[in-house]
This record gives sequence, structure tokens and C-alpha cells, in this order.
Amino acid sequence: MDPELLWSPAERPRRGRPPAHSRAAITAEAVAIADAEGLTAVTMRAVAARIGAGTMSLYSYVPNKETLLELMIDQVGGDHRLPPEPSGNWRDDLRQLAHEQRAIMLRHPWLPGALPARQTLGPNTLAVMEYALAVLAPVGLDAQGGLETFSLLTGFVASYVSYELAQEQATEAAGRTSDEILDAQARYLRSVAAGGAYPKLAQALAVPSKDPAPQAAFDRLLDRMVNGLTAAA
Repeated sequence: MDPELLWSPAERPRRGRPPAHSRAAITAEAVAIADAEGLTAVTMRAVAARIGAGTMSLYSYVPNKETLLELMIDQVGGDHRLPPEPSGNWRDDLRQLAHEQRAIMLRHPWLPGALPARQTLGPNTLAVMEYALAVLAPVGLDAQGGLETFSLLTGFVASYVSYELAQEQATEAAGRTSDEILDAQARYLRSVAAGGAYPKLAQALAVPSKDPAPQAAFDRLLDRMVNGLTAAA
């Protein structure tokens, strides 16, 4: 795909009657399908049915599903609620950005899995990247270091949310609560550690466990990530 053509400020004018649909509206319907049924449910036929158009007519707005995916990723990227300017406390600002990313990915569970296939960066994504680079300006990273730090942060959030969603699905499939599964796992690990074959594990289990709630665990890991991202700066 041609990024310049894809992200042009306005859709190309067409001869004849005014278009019955907009690319933004088509993208919004595709996002709604993915949110409800998963990314595999997003087909050109399904999106066309949602907007009340013929499948072939949809190709005059979006040439293929790969392009539609690019549009979907960037559209949900517009959900970020970020301040106009960084506060000056880059650690706090990075944490806020990560929390925004996590909230968006939880609202759109297909997003973490879609990001690795992204081929280009749309305007919403570029706006978030610009904000992140402004946040990191006081750290003194070079240009490449700033971009890599933003990518690492996004990758961490996507990986955590993927794990979080997978655990929810596993819990539902097992027909047990997350607390029941955690308790069973803890009992098993304690019994294994008691045999003496895993002294480091036994030492770790002897320490009172921290809050296992997803939000609390995310905050702990995020703190380590933020503090480590710029350690070499």
C-alpha cells in the first residue's frame, strides 16, 4: 500500500454522484465488528452488510482488508486522551500514556494482536508518537532512542494486555474464578518447593505475595519498565 495515498488528508474526489459512505464510517463499522466478534469476523462482505452496501462497492472506498486493518488501528488510536503538553515529569507522563494504551486495548481486544502486522503509521498514531517524544525530551535520548523507547513501551502494554485477555478466556473456559485458579496454582507451587529441589522458588514463595489484581500487577511491571527504559540514557 502507498502510505501517502492511504493517509492523504481527504479522500480522492470521484466523478458522478456523491459517495454514499465515508471511509471513516466504514472503518467504524469494521471496528465494531472486531470488538464484538474478533478480527477474523471482519470481512469485506460483513462490513458491506453493516453499512447496507454491496461488497464490490466497498472496494471503491477501501481496496482490501489489509488497508482496512491499517485504518482500524489508526482510528482506535484516536481514543487516546492525552494532555496538550507533557507535564515535565516524564515518568508520570509515560505511565499515563501506558494506562491510556491499556484502556484502549482492553476496549478493543483485537488490537494487541493486530499491531505486529501494521505496515504504516496513520495520523492518530503519529500524534501519540509525537507526544511520547515530547515526554521523553528531558531524558536526553537521541532520536532513535526516543522512538525505540516508545516502541518498547507500546510492546510491553500490548504483551501484558494479550496475557490479561488470554487469562480471562482461560478462566471462563475452566469454569472457575481467577482466585480459585490462583489458589490452586499457589498450592501446587508450595508443594513442589517443599521438596527442596527449588530453593530459590521456596524463598520467593516465603515472601507475602503482592496484589495479584491485573491493574495492580500492571502498575508494578510498568514502574519497572519505565525505570528501566531510560537506564542507559
